[in-house]
Amino acid sequence: MHRSCYSEEERVVTTRLPPPKRKDPVKRTRMPTYPPGNRSREAQGLAAMAASSRFALQTCQDCSSVQYPPRQICNKCLSGELEWQDVSNGGKLLAETTLQHSNDLFFRDRLPWRLGVVRADIGLSIVAHLSEDCVQGERIRLSLNLDRAGNAVVTARPENPTSNEEDDLQLREMAFDPKNRRVLIVDGKTVLGLGLAKAFANAGARDIFVGHAQPWKGSPHLEEVQKMDKVTLFPLDVTDTDSVEELASMIGDKVEIMVNNSYHLRMGGVLGRFDINTAHDEMEIHYHGLLRLAGMFGPVMRSRGADGNHGAAAWVNVFSAYALINNPTLATYSASQAAALSLSQCLRTEFTEGGVRVVNAFIGPIEDEWHQLAPPPKLVPDTVADRIVKALQKGMEDIPIGAVAEEIIQRLADNPKEIERAIRL
Repeated sequence: MHRSCYSEEERVVTTRLPPPKRKDPVKRTRMPTYPPGNRSREAQGLAAMAASSRFALQTCQDCSSVQYPPRQICNKCLSGELEWQDVSNGGKLLAETTLQHSNDLFFRDRLPWRLGVVRADIGLSIVAHLSEDCVQGERIRLSLNLDRAGNAVVTARPENPTSNEEDDLQLREMAFDPKNRRVLIVDGKTVLGLGLAKAFANAGARDIFVGHAQPWKGSPHLEEVQKMDKVTLFPLDVTDTDSVEELASMIGDKVEIMVNNSYHLRMGGVLGRFDINTAHDEMEIHYHGLLRLAGMFGPVMRSRGADGNHGAAAWVNVFSAYALINNPTLATYSASQAAALSLSQCLRTEFTEGGVRVVNAFIGPIEDEWHQLAPPPKLVPDTVADRIVKALQKGMEDIPIGAVAEEIIQRLADNPKEIERAIRL
C-alpha cells in the first residue's frame, strides 16, 4: 500500500524521545564528527538565512526567478542581480529513500537517514532531510536549518505539525532542543535568570543548574528559582577563576546547554563619567567572565557534542543589542558587550569541531531596575526567555529579540553610518 493511502489511525508519527539512560562510565564516548563543511561563498548566504530561521532564497530582480542552490548569476536570464527574499515554504514530497550506508563518518554513526525530493510551491525540486512522519505524496513544509558543521541544509516536516514532532532524532541533530537536556544558567539572581529557569523547565529540561554570586546579597528572583522542581543552585562568580573552576569540576561533564546571562549595567559615557572601576567591572563580568566560563566548561562540552541523543548542544550568550553598535549613554557597557561578542565568534569556530553551536541572543532594554530611565519599547524578561528557548528548538544561531534589537540590526545592514550618529538609549 502506498503510504499516502494510510488512514489517520495508521499514519506514521514521530517516536516519542525516551528519557536519557544513566551513562555507562566504562563505555567509550563517541568522538564528535560533523558533516562535510566546504561550501561556496554564495552558499554562506543560505547559512545566514538559516541562522535567523528564515526560509529565504536568492530571487532574481530582473525576471523574479527563484534560485536553488545559491549561485552567482540567474539560471534563466543570467542576471547578477540576485537578492535574498523570503519565499513560500510549502511543497509536496515526490520521492523518498533511506540511507543505509555512508562512507562519511558523521552519517555512518547516525544511520539510517531519511532523504527525499520535494517539489516546492516556488517551482523547484529540492533534496531535503525528512522527518520520521513525512509521507510520500503528501504536503510538507520546508525549513532552513544549520547542521553540525554550521552549514545550511533543507529539512522537511508534514504540512500540519504532528505529535512529538520535536522528538525526531534525525532533525534533532539540526536543533538544540532543551528537552531532556541539562542546562546551566549562569546568573539566577536577576529577573531574566528567573524567566530563563521557568522557560527551560516548561521546555522539558532534564535538570536546571543555576549559578549565583555574592550569597550574602539576597535576591527575590533567586528565592523563586529555588522553589522550582529540577533546579539546583550552585555558587558561581564569573569574576573569580577559582569559583568557575570549582563548579566546572563538579558539573562540567553534565552541562549540555550553557546560558551565559551575566549582566552588569551602569549608565554613563566616557567624558562625562570617567570611571575606570565601573568599566573594569563590566569587562570582568562580560568579557573575562565569558573567557573563564569558556576555558573551564568549553573543552568538556565540545567533547560531548556527539554523546548520544542528549549530548552537549549549545552555548547561549545573552548580549545587549548595543554589542553591535555603541550607545554613547552606555559607552563602556556597550564596549564590554562588543568585546564579549567578538570572543563568542571565536568560540563559534572552536565549538564547531565538536558539533556544539554558539547561539547569540541580542536584546533591547528590559523591564528591570537598571533600565528605569530607558524609554519604551522595553522587553518583559519572560518574553526574552521564551524567545530564547523557542530559538533553540528551531536551531537558530542569531536571535534579535524586541523592536530595538531588530531595528539596530536592520539599520546596520542599510546604513551603519546613519545609525552610528542617530542611536540613543
